[in-house]
Amino acid sequence: MRRGWLLRLVIAFGFAQGAVSMARPAVSYRALALGADERAIGVIAGVYALLPLFAAVPLGRRTDHGRCAPLLPLGVALISGGCALSGLAGSLPAMAAWSGVMGLGHLCFVIGAQSIVARQSAPDEQDRNFGHFTIGASLGQLVGPIAAGALIGTDMARTSALALLVSATVAAAAVTSLWRIEHRTAGVRRTARTSVPLHRILRTRGVPAGIVISLAVLSATDILTAYLPVIGEHRGIAPSVIGLLLSVRAAATIACRLVMTPMIRITGRTVLLTVTCLLAGLLCAGLALPVPVWALAAMLAVLGFCLGVGQPLSMTTVVRAAPAEARSTALALRLTGNRLGQVAAPASAGLVAGFAGTAAPFVMLGLLLVSAAGLGLRAGRDAEHGGRTVRTTGHPGKRLPQRQERQ
Repeated sequence: MRRGWLLRLVIAFGFAQGAVSMARPAVSYRALALGADERAIGVIAGVYALLPLFAAVPLGRRTDHGRCAPLLPLGVALISGGCALSGLAGSLPAMAAWSGVMGLGHLCFVIGAQSIVARQSAPDEQDRNFGHFTIGASLGQLVGPIAAGALIGTDMARTSALALLVSATVAAAAVTSLWRIEHRTAGVRRTARTSVPLHRILRTRGVPAGIVISLAVLSATDILTAYLPVIGEHRGIAPSVIGLLLSVRAAATIACRLVMTPMIRITGRTVLLTVTCLLAGLLCAGLALPVPVWALAAMLAVLGFCLGVGQPLSMTTVVRAAPAEARSTALALRLTGNRLGQVAAPASAGLVAGFAGTAAPFVMLGLLLVSAAGLGLRAGRDAEHGGRTVRTTGHPGKRLPQRQERQ
């Protein structure tokens, strides 16, 4: 199957994610200029995920019974509008509200895009295609912070607003790649509207582990984006340098995903996922130390490489475990877990930072990632020794032999 659709999807995702990655630190800097403290930054970062937290499952249900492609331009419009209106907002509540709109747009785009990849990828192509798909996110995370750092200067209120308006334009550019992405046959779904109950999806072996691992990895990426500017302010590191540091992490993530298929072949999925989560947890905790900028860059490079594994492998784990007729809903549940983490983690980080200092959230992240490593190891052992449980309509709990891939 020709993969031009995947390339166009990666390009569109790169623009959309680039806009969000440019806007997130700009929102933090603009909030600081408006008088926000560490706790307020955590609340604003959490609101970004609040609307998606309630919208993910209904959108996933809708996508299971229809086409995925319409969610993509809707997501682009919401991202662009949220970025522009955040730049024009003059109060912290308004910034929080428009940040939530931006998060809802990102959710719409991601649910639609992930569902397209799941539908149009053969089983032996899923690790590769999800890995390539997430390169779009990493490209956006690479360029976005650099652009934000280049635009934000000493007049933080004015320049952060400018960065948000530019990010709105970048998001709108994603529309140029949204053509012929969804195959006509892939968009045709069953006429039956019966839905697999959520509790059955959540009890399917592999789905809970994929959700928690994804939550931990995304929370780490999200808090790094939101709180590294705060660390920079306290340690006297310029916004342009912070932007470069965030981009170093993103570049390392891209490198990881380019070589992920041979790494899986050599180590197996369980070992790769466990080791990278464990190492990422140790490095996140290490960011709390007052190290020089060059050491911070080296730590972020290794951290970015390790964090590159969790997202695509958690997508593949959920897609393979979930019933075929509920894959979009299962992916939406995974995104709900992500957004729950994006609500709880920044809010918790804000409280921790308020009581224990700005470096403390990184220790919290380290503990979360180490816990995810243990969960990944346990889930992998369960899959290797017990096969995997696939629940299908009419055959709940049917056990199929374990396939060659290792969860």
